[in-house]
Amino acid sequence: MPRARGYTPGMIGAAVRAVSHLGDARFRAVVWRALAVAVAVFAALWGLAWWGLDAGGTALAVWLGPDSWWGWAAEWLVALGGVAAVLVTSFVLFPAVMGMAQQLFLEDAAAVAEAGTYPDLPAADEQPFWEGVRDGLRLAVVTVIVNLLVLPLYLVLFPPLNLVLFYAVNGYLLGREYFEVVAARRLTGEWVTRLRRRHAGRVTLAGVVIAVLMTLPVLNLLAPAIAAAFMVHVVERLRRRAGLPATRAAS
Repeated sequence: MPRARGYTPGMIGAAVRAVSHLGDARFRAVVWRALAVAVAVFAALWGLAWWGLDAGGTALAVWLGPDSWWGWAAEWLVALGGVAAVLVTSFVLFPAVMGMAQQLFLEDAAAVAEAGTYPDLPAADEQPFWEGVRDGLRLAVVTVIVNLLVLPLYLVLFPPLNLVLFYAVNGYLLGREYFEVVAARRLTGEWVTRLRRRHAGRVTLAGVVIAVLMTLPVLNLLAPAIAAAFMVHVVERLRRRAGLPATRAAS
């Protein structure tokens, strides 16, 4: 098949290009929507964590004796541990939860990224909303389970080994999921799988970039939409290098 022309950046170029879309008012609108989702996610995670810890601390203090020194100490220690627990929960689970919510903004972010960089592309095949919700839920469940299983290693390994492990695990999960969701807009399931397996290292590296974005304070609030645009450029580069058609109907 003849290879289509167009801007096909490498990994660094894709990341820079994704950030440059912030200059587009249409993309900023998507970012604001993703930001609202991110804030809501953080608020929900913090609220649930504090509620659970407060209830647990109060119950423990009552059991030990509310007027005793032990009861006061237990409640204080639970509250102190709660701060660490909330931070760890936010750090570990935020990528998973945002993966679940990606369908709310991924299609629009991808469309803006394509329109601004690849004017030769035909319209993509939009993924049905509930199919996207299903894929997002699958990503969230798998990511949470895997991270909980690996959590003991995160805690016992010394930095930077625990961070390397965290980003490797989540890079693989996020890279695979974002790649498959974005690529499915233009390729059949068979070609999506083939392309992902053929470039497994590059896809995982792209996932690591996304995982890093989603764990950096402040930037992680903007990361979901940027991550979607970033993966569009990664997928488009690989699709064009493979000479694959731009629509599933032509595959």
